[in-house]
Amino acid sequence: MKFSTILRHIREGFKNVGRNGWMTFASMSSIAVSLFILGVFMLLTMNINKLADQLDSQVQINVYLQTDTTEAKAEEIERQIKRIPEVKTVTFVSKAEGLERFRDSMGEEGRAALDGYDEENNPLPDSFEVEAFDPQQISYIAKQIEAINLTDPEKAIERVKYGKDTIEKLFSITNAVRNIGIVIVLGLTVMAMFLISTTIKMTIIARRREISIMKLVGATNSFIRWPFFIEGAIIGFFGSLLSAAILMFGYSQLVESTSATIGLYMIQFATMDEVFSSVGGAIVGLGTLLGIFGSTISVRRYLRV
Repeated sequence: MKFSTILRHIREGFKNVGRNGWMTFASMSSIAVSLFILGVFMLLTMNINKLADQLDSQVQINVYLQTDTTEAKAEEIERQIKRIPEVKTVTFVSKAEGLERFRDSMGEEGRAALDGYDEENNPLPDSFEVEAFDPQQISYIAKQIEAINLTDPEKAIERVKYGKDTIEKLFSITNAVRNIGIVIVLGLTVMAMFLISTTIKMTIIARRREISIMKLVGATNSFIRWPFFIEGAIIGFFGSLLSAAILMFGYSQLVESTSATIGLYMIQFATMDEVFSSVGGAIVGLGTLLGIFGSTISVRRYLRV
């Protein structure tokens, strides 16, 4: 295809956009609204996943031993835990170290309440801190450790504790957000494609006589169809660009206004670079494809050349 022909198709595509002002506006608005909602769900899911990853990195299993467990027995249990393939590290925490940590967590007023406890008078048990290679395997590792205790006649392990419930809830929220977003966006996408198809159809009807003349003088099918594909791409591109711009601006303002407060809880938002490269690019690309697909449907149905 010659460069001059490409320029002609692009020029005609822009002209077609201007010929159906209100329908073009409705199509762009529909795409913008659809992709804005999609972008909101993408941003929400991205930040929930980021929060889950942050908490994942802090997830560990605490294995508490009976208070009368001997040193030899504790070493035996440590060896058994280390033999579990999914276990990354096992750290022994003595009852004295556990008491000191407990004092530090209680603050100055709490430390005074623990003055009566020392190495000889310590109610806390020895314990292990177990870290996994994959935080998703925490539940499985905990069950394996509990299984060690089931086969131990001394039942040296008092309890196995891990904070996986919070992560599992976050994953369930992420899945729910994703599923709801898919349903809503699919409905809005169908509406956007219908409006784009209708816009292209009106352009075809308005130019039917001109198209017939072009066909009579020898214009090829692709020569006639390309401006309509470009029109759909233009509608999709500018509609999605508007949506992406609003999302980026709104997200930047949200991050700026809440970063100080959120930072106190050691929570980090997805950065603008991450959002721009993933969400922004996906929205603009998807919007352009929607425009092309909508115009393709209309051209195939209404343009008989």
